[in-house]
Amino acid sequence: MTGLKMTSMTLAEMRAGRERGESKSDFDSIRRNALAGIEPATDDDAPDMSEAMRAEVKRLRGRPAGSDRTQIALRVDNATLEAFKATGKGWQSRMNAALAEWVKSHSPA
Repeated sequence: MTGLKMTSMTLAEMRAGRERGESKSDFDSIRRNALAGIEPATDDDAPDMSEAMRAEVKRLRGRPAGSDRTQIALRVDNATLEAFKATGKGWQSRMNAALAEWVKSHSPA
């Protein structure tokens, strides 16, 4: 290590330091404020998202609503897979289009 002084403390020593005000974090206060609906103060180094920002940001998972696609597991020959992958980004959509074209030209029976 280059000039870093590594120290270790027991849990009792860490609690005692927090009681003396030596801790830079007060997780109990943060939890109490969160339960009371109090937003954290703005920190320029690590800003937290406000409620207004959270309302604007929506994290959606999976396919968009109304999608008519179904995820499946499919085994194909390595050469076929590599050929589609070699066409670049969007190869899954091109593979789907090729299968759709095959379905149009072949009658189900």
